[in-house]
Amino acid sequence: MRQSRTAAGACSLLLAAACAFADPATAQVAPAATGYVALGDSYSAGVGAGDYLSSGKECKRSARAYPVLWAEAHGPSSFTFAACNGARTTDVLAEQLGHLGPRTGLVTLTAGGSDSGFGSVMTTCALGGDSRCLSALSGARTAMDGTLAHNLDRLYTAIRERAPAARVVVLGYPHLYHLRGTCRLGLADRDRAAVNDTVDHLNAVIAMSAAGHGFTFADVTAAFAGHEICSASPWLRGIDVLAITESYHPTAPGQSLGYLPALTRAS
Repeated sequence: MRQSRTAAGACSLLLAAACAFADPATAQVAPAATGYVALGDSYSAGVGAGDYLSSGKECKRSARAYPVLWAEAHGPSSFTFAACNGARTTDVLAEQLGHLGPRTGLVTLTAGGSDSGFGSVMTTCALGGDSRCLSALSGARTAMDGTLAHNLDRLYTAIRERAPAARVVVLGYPHLYHLRGTCRLGLADRDRAAVNDTVDHLNAVIAMSAAGHGFTFADVTAAFAGHEICSASPWLRGIDVLAITESYHPTAPGQSLGYLPALTRAS
């Protein structure tokens, strides 16, 4: 009986040694998570930057959008451009997460602006006067603290579940207006400042939720400083009645000089 135990112990030691010195070329190694998936709304799709791709025309994905520029510069093993104009957090959750998986190494997104109704808020501010503008902005902040915060938590949880190995970079939104700038018409500076304050509130809600899920938040307000609407060199489109969808969105320089460096630093 003692010899059997000794022999068994020797076999165990030999098996362990064999495993320790196994040829690494024949070992099974999990594939690296190096794919890149770009999710989100119009700011990630590149609305306002022009040069729109022929596929998924309704999403207005631009060849000049920061996800495309980052992928061209870094050459990920795969790149999926799923961001779409007008997407809310619930749309991203329902329609864009199927592209994620174990081999996804990087996920980027902007999401929350559409949930906050910024398009309709800016229409109210442009046409409705001071009191209606400030009221609309107040309502947007209330929605950010309630429904949006809840939906961001659901979205970020689902992203982590589907892409467990990914680094997730959540990008914020720039201030829309340069105060005391070159614009002679449109909103008064009081309303422009209130719009910027509401953008700050939106970014704070997004940043808090992102941090709670271990994601990286990339703030772009500093990158766009001096390049807002009404500045001498704007990287954002003002209101355009002939291309209303592109109003209040980054131009091609806004994508390449504002968003792309912020993502490069964060990724």
